[in-house]
Amino acid sequence: MSDDLTKEMKGRDRVLAALRREPVDRTPVCNPTSVATVELMDLVDAPFPDANRDPELMARLAATGYTELGFDSIMPVFTIIQESSALGCKIQWEQKDNWPTVKMREPIWEDVDDINVPSDFLTHQDTKCVLDAISLLKKEYGDEVAIIGKTMGPWSLGYHCFGVEPFLLMSLDDPGKTHLALDRMKEATVEFGIAQIEAGADALTLPDHATGDLVSGEYYRRFLRDLHIELVERIPIPLIMHICGRTVDRMGYIAETGFAAFHYDSKNKPQESMEAVDGQISLVGNINNPETLFARGPEEVTGEVCSNLEHGIHMVGPECAVPLQASIENLKAIPQAVKDWHRTHAA
Repeated sequence: MSDDLTKEMKGRDRVLAALRREPVDRTPVCNPTSVATVELMDLVDAPFPDANRDPELMARLAATGYTELGFDSIMPVFTIIQESSALGCKIQWEQKDNWPTVKMREPIWEDVDDINVPSDFLTHQDTKCVLDAISLLKKEYGDEVAIIGKTMGPWSLGYHCFGVEPFLLMSLDDPGKTHLALDRMKEATVEFGIAQIEAGADALTLPDHATGDLVSGEYYRRFLRDLHIELVERIPIPLIMHICGRTVDRMGYIAETGFAAFHYDSKNKPQESMEAVDGQISLVGNINNPETLFARGPEEVTGEVCSNLEHGIHMVGPECAVPLQASIENLKAIPQAVKDWHRTHAA
């Protein structure tokens, strides 16, 4: 370790360095998606669904990722539906033990010509909430910890606004129309992303759910690789691509886009994932949610953390939004395991 890294870095600097694949004092613990839990909601009196629609509650709950769990990042966008709500989708808001969802059986668009980003897109309650929460977090914690926003990619917006089955059928029956739809929907992705930069975000997660169980790696190359290259060019801060599921077949394509990092799922092993991206992009992940963080204990969490560290994964964190019933004890085990591993290897 060089002399300049013997000094402890702040979480913000650590995350941003890792996104650039630069040296760090230790591996950052990063949450590109939600680490909100019912326990944390109760701890700071910021429950769902209110914490998804009130910026002060959103910021208060998000901050626990740093203040209570010890992560190097704060990510206040707990859902994947804020933009879809602002676009006009009907939302099932649920209660504090469940995430809000888009009512998929009530799509708002049937054809490409229906696509419209409303003039009040950024002033709608559910997008403005995110922007205001980021501003609050930046003011309170911006020098200490990385503030990560989230803007949904056009493939995900297609699922929400057209419905999953109609959108996938369109991609099969009329690829040209699908390309046109993605081209129009990407404007919402860019608009919301730039607004979050202006609010104070240091980086953005960009989920685009071309998941392994629904589409192939070749589908990603055909429909999304070039579009994602454009998004990287238009949104001028580090972007973290997130796709759930088995995705090693498209990691090579994702690494060609210019994304700063890929947030990868536990269905992909650390070694094969590092080989697939071939040093072109940082990886963040991939602690298992439904089995390890939800159903097991700190010892199993530590084992998965160490596996990631041993294979050189650039940032460690949960594979996706953590189960709302996950224990604080298990989440705290992630940064503790990282610190212990580095202490042992430094010695």
